[in-house]
Amino acid sequence: MPSLLEWLGYVASLIVLISLLMSSVKRLRWINLGGSLLFAVYGYLIGALPVGIMNTGIVLINIYYLYQMYAKKDYFKLLPIKDNIYYNHFMNSHITDMRSFMDIENHLEEEKYEKIFILRNTVPAGVVVGIAKDSQTFEILIDYVTPAYRDFKIGNFLYEDQKDYFLSQGYHTLITKPGNLKHQKYLKKMGFSGKDSEYFVKDIGKVNS
Repeated sequence: MPSLLEWLGYVASLIVLISLLMSSVKRLRWINLGGSLLFAVYGYLIGALPVGIMNTGIVLINIYYLYQMYAKKDYFKLLPIKDNIYYNHFMNSHITDMRSFMDIENHLEEEKYEKIFILRNTVPAGVVVGIAKDSQTFEILIDYVTPAYRDFKIGNFLYEDQKDYFLSQGYHTLITKPGNLKHQKYLKKMGFSGKDSEYFVKDIGKVNS
């Protein structure tokens, strides 16, 4: 039967292993920080100074990079898509991941659909595709962020900071299909409401004066 110290080592190893499965760098750093901290404690408790010292160093490195991530000011921009060449490449590269969250319709490259890249520090980190449902309602067919940038900053930028982008076109309401449970959780966090209905809905109000 393993001792408590051995269990501590096993748990620390498991946490470090789990951290390496994270697609989000920020989530990886947080989980790895917890695992390396436990490993450092384990190393000191069993008298293995190289293990303790090395993992203390990893803890400090994780803290440094997490500080850099939180202190860094990201630059966001909406970029309406006029040329489908890169859009098609982006879609083909991420379509499998997209379909794990939501249903993707065919022929979204047609001109009647509005397509917008969301740039984060000049990198196309997400894409929004939608169409006017009526003069005041915009239906979002795709709201997708690449795995490395899923920390809700892009969603907050789109649905809070950039409300006027939609309002200036006369839209007062955003609607979207619910997608899977994880996507529904994201939509609720972004201010959409909807339960047991065809659409999730977000009222964005009126144009700011």
